[in-house]
Parts: sequence; C-alpha cells; structure tokens
Amino acid sequence: MEQLIAKLKSEIIEVLNLSELSPDEIDENAPLFVEGLGLDSIDALELIVLLEKNYGLKLGTAEEGKKVLRSVRSMAEFIRENNKG
Repeated sequence: MEQLIAKLKSEIIEVLNLSELSPDEIDENAPLFVEGLGLDSIDALELIVLLEKNYGLKLGTAEEGKKVLRSVRSMAEFIRENNKG
C-alpha cells in the first residue's frame, strides 16, 4: 500500500503540474480539495483521467468520486480494492 501511495503522489504531481511539491510534502491523509492541496474541479477531472488511464478504473457516480478523491490514501484504497491487474 505504501508503494502505491508513493507512486500516486508522484503521478498527481506530474498530472497536475505541481512541480513545486515533492511527494514527501503531500500528506496522504489530508484532503485534496479545499483544504490540504486545495485542488479544484478541473484538477478532479485530471485525477479521474489518471485513474482511468493508469489503472483502468472508472468512477460510477459523483458521490463515489467525492469519496475516492478525498485523499491520496482513499485513492490508493480504491485502486487496491478495484484493480484486477
């Protein structure tokens, strides 16, 4: 799980062009939106694309999206529970 979290942090930095951050500076339990990283709705779309492209996973509903995209750890848990590969 920790390897997946580290990988996700790097992918998030790359996809969202957060080059001023290092993976160590991202708290995997902190909220991604509003507080924490302070991401917005455009960033959410980028994260959804990341899940689809890198892990072959789709979010079914907006409610599921809110739950999955809450933090890096929640994204990692979703990937671990749903990734068959």
